[in-house]
Amino acid sequence: MKKKGFTLVELLVVIAIIGMLVGLLLPAVQQAREAARVLQCNNNLKQMGLASMNHESTVKTYPSGGWYYYWKGDPDLGFGYMQPGSWAYSMLPFLEQNALFQLGTDGNVNEVSGTQRAGTKARCQSPVNVFNCPSRRPAKLYYMRDYGKDCDSMTECVKGDYAASFGSNTNGFNNGANQSTNSNWSNSLSCAKNKTWADPKANGVSYDYGAAKIGEIRDGTSNTYLIGEKYLAPSTYESANNKANFCYTDDISVYGGCDGDNMRVSTKDTRLPVQDRESYEVSDSYRFGSCHAGAFGMVMCDGSVQRISYSIDGETHENLANRADGKSVTLTN
Repeated sequence: MKKKGFTLVELLVVIAIIGMLVGLLLPAVQQAREAARVLQCNNNLKQMGLASMNHESTVKTYPSGGWYYYWKGDPDLGFGYMQPGSWAYSMLPFLEQNALFQLGTDGNVNEVSGTQRAGTKARCQSPVNVFNCPSRRPAKLYYMRDYGKDCDSMTECVKGDYAASFGSNTNGFNNGANQSTNSNWSNSLSCAKNKTWADPKANGVSYDYGAAKIGEIRDGTSNTYLIGEKYLAPSTYESANNKANFCYTDDISVYGGCDGDNMRVSTKDTRLPVQDRESYEVSDSYRFGSCHAGAFGMVMCDGSVQRISYSIDGETHENLANRADGKSVTLTN
C-alpha cells in the first residue's frame, strides 16, 4: 500500500502561496504599526500641550525657552525668564517628573556648585519617553558635544524629537546678549536679574529669556503653534557612537537652553516643514518636520494636536507661528 503525502511540487506550491500571502499582509502590518506610532506621537504632543497649559495657569506664561545651550536647568531659579533651562526642563513638574526637575538643587543661585553639576548630569542622562517620537528613535542616551558649563562632563545625553515654536522671526535667535556673556554664569544671571538680556524680538510662544502669556496670543490659541516635531536627517537619529555624523541642531540635551535643538522657526520660504531626508543645509536645521509620511505633528496653544501637511501653504505656515500678526487662519484636517 502506497504511503500518502505531499509531492515535492505540491510542497513548493504551498510554500509559494504562503510567501505570497506574507508579501501581501506585511505592508498592511507595517502600516498598522506606523499608524499606532503616529497615535503615540500625537499623545506625546498632547501631554506636552497639557503640561504647557498647566504651566501657563501656574506661572502665567508658557514654558520659557531658556538662556542658551550652555545651561541645562537650575531648580533653584524656578520658572520664567530667570530659568536657564529649556521649555522641556520647565515642563517636567507638570509631566509628573518633579523629582527629575529638582535634581541638583542646592539653594545657591549665585554660582554653579558641585551638587548642581552632578544633579544636572544625572537629569541629562535620565530618559523621559514623552520627548521622543516612537517612529524615529527610543528614549535613551545619544552622543553630544560637551557643553558642560553647569554640569559634570559628559559625552552622552537624552535628546528630544520635538521643538517649541520660536515664531517666524529669526532675528536674535539663540544669541541672547552675546556668546561671551552666555558662557559665563554670573554674567548670564546678572542679565536675567536686571532684564538686560538682548531682546530676541521673537513672535512665537517660547524663546530665549522668556515666553508668551496667554493674553499675548492675540490670533487665538487654537491658531498658534506651540510645540511640534522637528526635522532631522535620518543618518543622525542614532549617532551616539559616531562623532563624525551628527547634526549641530541635535547635539545637546533636550534640557539645554534656547538653541536650534529645542526651538524651530516657521517662514513661508526657507523654513517650510519637510519630511526627514539626508540634508545638512542650515535652512533645514531650523525647520519643523518628522519621519512620518505626509505630515508632522504639532500641538497648538490650546492643547489640541494637529497633523500639518508638508505641503501647507507658506503664508499659512508663517501665520500660524506668529502669535499676534492679526492674520488668523484656521487649520482643516
